[in-house]
Amino acid sequence: MLETTLCYIFKDEKVLMLYRNKKEKDVHEGKWNGLGGKVEANETTLECVIREVLEESGLKIIEPSLIGACYYPNFNGLEEMMYVYVAKQYKGKISECDEGELHWMMKNEIMNLNVWESDRLFLPYVLNEDYFVAQFQYDEFDFIGGECKVVTPLILEKFIESKKRTV
Repeated sequence: MLETTLCYIFKDEKVLMLYRNKKEKDVHEGKWNGLGGKVEANETTLECVIREVLEESGLKIIEPSLIGACYYPNFNGLEEMMYVYVAKQYKGKISECDEGELHWMMKNEIMNLNVWESDRLFLPYVLNEDYFVAQFQYDEFDFIGGECKVVTPLILEKFIESKKRTV
């Protein structure tokens, strides 16, 4: 199973968002997203999210919080578990990103952006900083449906463990 991370960095009432428009053959081209990427071998999701945010933005996030997990049985032909983090503290200055343009967006503007259909379902939980779990069905890149619900941190942990056991 592919494991990925996604991080939303908060600054006051703003969220750092990435508009994907620079990478060739990018499945996310034209979409807005948080920052993140694939978990590498022998890397924890926490190490991954810190590394990916630094690579994509130049920011060193401090104590990011795991608040959600999204399970995709078939996204672009792959089974994926995406770990969603929120960070409120960071060091450094934003640098240019190879994958797109970075913008601080007002929280109340996020839902008006061109995001993946599944993101539209879990973003309200992220913006409210609620713990959540989600499962989404795609046929390659076509959204079929899914569900997202608020949970406790313990239920989030159990959800992640249950999906790892099925691999």
